[in-house]
Amino acid sequence: ELAVEHQAKLLRALQERKVRPVGGRADVPVDVRVIAATNRNLLEEVRAGRFREDLYFRLAILVLKTPPLREREGDVSFLLDRLLDKLNAEMANRPGAAQKKVSVGARNLLLRYDWPGNVRELESTLRRAFIWSRGTVIDEGEARDALLTAPRSLTTEVLGRPLGGGFNLSDLMGDVARHYLSRAMQEAQGNKTLAASLVGLASYQTLKGWLTRYGVNE
Repeated sequence: ELAVEHQAKLLRALQERKVRPVGGRADVPVDVRVIAATNRNLLEEVRAGRFREDLYFRLAILVLKTPPLREREGDVSFLLDRLLDKLNAEMANRPGAAQKKVSVGARNLLLRYDWPGNVRELESTLRRAFIWSRGTVIDEGEARDALLTAPRSLTTEVLGRPLGGGFNLSDLMGDVARHYLSRAMQEAQGNKTLAASLVGLASYQTLKGWLTRYGVNE
């Protein structure tokens, strides 16, 4: 987000290890460590001329890439539980407060959502649902109302992809299988017999074969 002319000033400060304070007449030596974060693809920004290549290579020493929440499906269920615990603790001392839970339908809806705003959006959505829910269980309708955008249709996501250009049917089928197997194991809390019934498999032995085939953690 930094303007190009300011990028040059930052680069010079990092290379020369000195800065001149506003209104100052002399440079001041500095010894700093820089932690930089962005939600942009900086290599694309460099190619577009919006980010200096020399500054990019000066900053990109130890690079940590955090996948968006939509690519960390198992984390959403964990975060839901932790954030709900946090809300229950936060509201516990308020007049008329009640400990609340999330219904299975509401949880499934939230697990299917893409979370373009990542953890902040998840926390804000859960807080809205918590505040406006009428009972001690947040139902699916209340969770849906708390979302600022409608969840994408699974039909559109799976059946509407363009063909060619790297499309791979086998990979897509694997993604779908992993999605539903993971959800079944989460909802069944690790009970394979129950998980098998949730996805229409004949027995827990059959489910175990599917888990192994698609690399889903038991």
